Amino acid sequence: MQAQHFCLRHTVIGSLLAAAFMLAPTVLMAQSQSGNAPRDYYRAEFIILERLVDPSGIDEKMAGKQVEPTIQPDKALWVDQADGSRLSDLKLVPQSELHLNQAARRLENSGNYRILAATGWYQAFPPDYDGEPLQVALGDWLAEAGQRAVEGHITIDRQRFLHVGIHLNHWMIDESSPASPLQLVTWIRETRRMRSEEIHFIDSPTIGVLVFFKRVE
Repeated sequence: MQAQHFCLRHTVIGSLLAAAFMLAPTVLMAQSQSGNAPRDYYRAEFIILERLVDPSGIDEKMAGKQVEPTIQPDKALWVDQADGSRLSDLKLVPQSELHLNQAARRLENSGNYRILAATGWYQAFPPDYDGEPLQVALGDWLAEAGQRAVEGHITIDRQRFLHVGIHLNHWMIDESSPASPLQLVTWIRETRRMRSEEIHFIDSPTIGVLVFFKRVE
C-alpha cells in the first residue's frame, strides 16, 4: 500500500509539473533593481503543499515515533498565526511573480493537492554559507493543541553546492485519544543538494515541498 501511494503521488505530481513548466518562462528576472546583482545572488522559491488524502489510509506507522521537540528558530519563513495573520522575517515576493507559479496553479486545480504556501525571496548564498533555520507553521489550526497542522523548519546551506534541509511534521487531532489528542501523521526529514534552475521535490505521503533556485547574474 505504501509503495502504491508513493508511485501515485509521484506520477501525478510529475505529470502536472511537466505540463506546468512547458508553459513556464525560461528567463526569471529579478525584481526591479539598479546596478548589478551581488555575487552569489539567488532567487529561492518554495511551494509547500498538502496531499488531499484520508490520513487513516496512510501506512507510515508513525505511532510511537519519537519526535524531538520543535526548535524555535529566530527567523520565520512562513508562519500562519492563530488569528490568521502571517508572519515572515524575509522580504517575500508575491506568488504571481514566481517561476513555480504555473506548477502551484496546476497542482491546486488537479484537486489532489492544497497549496499551503507558495513564495520566494532574493538572497546571497556565498560559499561556506551556514544558514539558520527558518520557521514554518501552516495548514489547519489545531485548536486543541494550539498550533498549525504542519510545523517545523527549513534550512539553506552552501558548501560547493546549495543544500536544503526540510524538517516538517504533519499533525492531526485524534478524537479517540482525549489524553493525548495530537497525533503525528507523517513527517519529512531530508537534506538534499540543489542544482540551480532545476525543480526539486521532497515529500512524505501527505505533505511535500517544491524547491527552485535561480542564480541572478
